[in-house]
Order: sequence, then structure tokens, then C-alpha cells
Amino acid sequence: MKQLIAYCGLDCEKCDARTATLNNDNALREKVARLWSELNGVEITPEMINCEGCRIDGVKTPYCNGLCPIRQCALGKTVETCGHCASMDGCKTVGTVLSNNAEALHNLKNKG
Repeated sequence: MKQLIAYCGLDCEKCDARTATLNNDNALREKVARLWSELNGVEITPEMINCEGCRIDGVKTPYCNGLCPIRQCALGKTVETCGHCASMDGCKTVGTVLSNNAEALHNLKNKG
């Protein structure tokens, strides 16, 4: 599976937080922080927008690093992604992402 497919199936290569990190783009960090703050109803600062990818070594956003229940579950089960977990179908933890993102489900079903 492609290393930049997150545990949940989202494609980290398409993530603005990763793009801002790799390009050291502070304007994009500010844009992402505003958007994510609005979407999640919590304050996210531009300084939090640093991530190189969910499943690769390197910096992660505070949410992705320690709070994401999907990532924590996959790490605990030592599966490559949720697509490698026998419980994926019907899983409420990853279900929210998969019900709203056909590409993520495709990535997991096709193993990258």
C-alpha cells in the first residue's frame, strides 16, 4: 500500500497540512488552521499545522499524532491500514470517514 495513504484511507499527498509543511508555507498553514477550526469547532493554530503523513516517520499535527482514534486503533492492532483489519466493515471508528469519502473507501478496499 502506498505509504501516503492514511490508516483511514485518506490520501496524505492531497492534504493541505502536508503541503504547507513540505513547502514551509505559512499562508497555507493559516488557511488550513482557519478551515479546520471552523469544521471542528475548536481552536487550531497555524503552528499546529505541521504534518508529513499519517503512516510515515516525521512530524504530525497534534490531532493526528495523539488524538485520532482511527490512527490509535490501527497502531494498537498493528495493521498497515484499516483496510487490513478484519473488522473494517461495520467499524464505527473509521465509518465516519468512509461514509463521507468514497476515495478513502476505495483506497482501503484496493489496498492502495
